[in-house]
Amino acid sequence: MCTLIVRTGRPLTLMGVRDEFADRPWEGPGEHWPEYPGVIGGRDLKAGGTWLAVNPAASRAAALLNGHGAAAAEVSRVSRGDLALRAAYTGELPSADLTRYDPFHLVVADPARVRMLSWDGRRTAVSELPEGTSMVVNSGLDPASERVIAYLPRFEAEPWKELITVEPSSEPGALIVRHDLPDGRVFASLAVMEVTLAPDGVTYDFTDLTADQDR
Repeated sequence: MCTLIVRTGRPLTLMGVRDEFADRPWEGPGEHWPEYPGVIGGRDLKAGGTWLAVNPAASRAAALLNGHGAAAAEVSRVSRGDLALRAAYTGELPSADLTRYDPFHLVVADPARVRMLSWDGRRTAVSELPEGTSMVVNSGLDPASERVIAYLPRFEAEPWKELITVEPSSEPGALIVRHDLPDGRVFASLAVMEVTLAPDGVTYDFTDLTADQDR
């Protein structure tokens, strides 16, 4: 996933935009993981994990974004897709050795707080997201990001669902992207999931952006 928007308060709201190669297989939200009963998310069919997991019984969600930094060694690398599942299920940030993972940002949210663990391949950093509306991108909580500059004020002032209806773009500040690469592959925004965590229940709304497009 390449963009996460978080609004604190009652309810706490998250929206994750997943950018990926269009030919990488996936399926929409469901309880796909017997080892994490009750956890819901879209499933990446290549590695088996997810980019945004919801645990309705615990009123908790966890989102995973790729980060910047030093890649893990090829011989020991494992998929990052399990991190959001475990965090949504347990409510805990990972404490084990992270050297097997490529860089990432893992955001864990419940109505009381929103925490982010960032791993750059060498060191970790844990922070709490501030009150109000925040955007997390591949460079973290980065106010200099062109996407954040273009869209954070809009997410603070406009209905979120309207902001994902724009035409895909290859511009650096685009929220919904499409890059037609020289080798013929397409890297694009494939799906959006909006989650609300409230004392009286959890809801999620999934939008498949490929429904009217060729993958």
